[in-house]
Amino acid sequence: MAHQSIQHYKDALLNGTTSCVATVENYLERIKSSQHLNAFIEVFEQEAIQRARDLDQRRLNGKPPAKLHGVIIALKDVICYSGHKITAASAILKDFTATYNATVVQKLLTEEAIIIGNLNCDEFAMGSTNENSVYGSVLNALDQDRVPGGSSGGSAVAVQAGLCMVALGSDTGGSVRQPADFCGIVGLKPTYGRVSRYGLIAYASSFDQIGILANNIPDAALVLEVIAGADEFDSTSVDVPVDTYSPGVNVEKPLKLGYFKQALNHPGLDSEMAETISNYLKGLETKDYEINEIEFEYLDYIVPTYYILTTAEASSNLSRYDGVRYGSRPKSIDQQAELTEFYMDCRSQGFGKEVKRRIMLGTFVLSTGYYDAYFTQAQKMRRILLDKTNLIFKDLDAILLPTVPSTAFKIGEKSQDPIAMYLADIYTVFANLVGIPAISIPLFKHSNGMPFGLQIMTNRFSELPLLRLSHQLMEQ
Repeated sequence: MAHQSIQHYKDALLNGTTSCVATVENYLERIKSSQHLNAFIEVFEQEAIQRARDLDQRRLNGKPPAKLHGVIIALKDVICYSGHKITAASAILKDFTATYNATVVQKLLTEEAIIIGNLNCDEFAMGSTNENSVYGSVLNALDQDRVPGGSSGGSAVAVQAGLCMVALGSDTGGSVRQPADFCGIVGLKPTYGRVSRYGLIAYASSFDQIGILANNIPDAALVLEVIAGADEFDSTSVDVPVDTYSPGVNVEKPLKLGYFKQALNHPGLDSEMAETISNYLKGLETKDYEINEIEFEYLDYIVPTYYILTTAEASSNLSRYDGVRYGSRPKSIDQQAELTEFYMDCRSQGFGKEVKRRIMLGTFVLSTGYYDAYFTQAQKMRRILLDKTNLIFKDLDAILLPTVPSTAFKIGEKSQDPIAMYLADIYTVFANLVGIPAISIPLFKHSNGMPFGLQIMTNRFSELPLLRLSHQLMEQ
């Protein structure tokens, strides 16, 4: 039995029309029948059933259920779950087992969630299609010839296809919002620092943020309420009070909204999507929303700034995977080789093509003679973007943008053109560069039959108004 929402499921548990065990078994059947989508890397079948039995017994014993009692959740393969494999979809971490729980995982377990498995993704969260995985591509359940987006493609498809109620992903430059858009679901990236990154395999540490993929706003809000908050194990987490998000999403309030003129007029944006979103914004003006056009002259600087900085951080973060401290050692490698040669062989065989491309690019922009020309200039642009954002939010409550420039494209369509792939991130990387929260909500359908969404951004630590506005727009 599919449940419309977490609240619907909770009501069914309390009135006795279902149980945690029956629900887990139903999801396990759905996962088995959808194996061709390749969303899951590993399913924790027996463990999930046993946890469901324990939760059912707790409820029968009269113990009040926690916030996520019996909720079926799956994790992107970059989030540590103690005693379970975590590989970042890379050969270099083959058979590696997590030795501790990520903070978000511990919070989910404390609130009695059931973690049903780990999910496929682009290797080390680097990609926009989920084609860069050692486990193979994930298929979009709406059209299996199309990509689901990335890097959290497995997480998006698991929610889209009804294989779990909610999934966690990671968002470095749109890796939650873009696949949510391609799959027609909700994808939320919180403010940088709102959710602990402890236990998340790092791609670019000043950009990464754990995000939520869900079917609706109340579900995303409830999970955010559970996983948000400061963490002594993550120095970048911020001690800002966590709002009670879940009951607050129904509060209605007309807001002052803005959009980037250059974004809707960009030649890279699908013309039908541009027209649909433009008409939608005009319609909002008739519903007491104030819509403002914003001159944003920096749009074409966003993608190069993002890729210079993230690849630089990646080249540093991934240096630990060398076959000695972390990383598998292929049997073909000469164990007696000189150390540099040993490292080269391990990393050459362990990393995929896209990861190696980004490591090399990051090493290049950090190298002597190029550091000031590239990395320093990108840092300056990041500061300019942050100052511009602060000015915008002095006058406006939210920014509305497309999430992506096109609907989900065919598998293999852009795999030979990495520049075109990178440019597809033009609307999502902005939120990561400046650290603000952003969400993609499924509102539209293209004439090609595929969904596309609207992206909404608010000021730092303004998740509550973000969720309220998103809920309003989805309910209209």
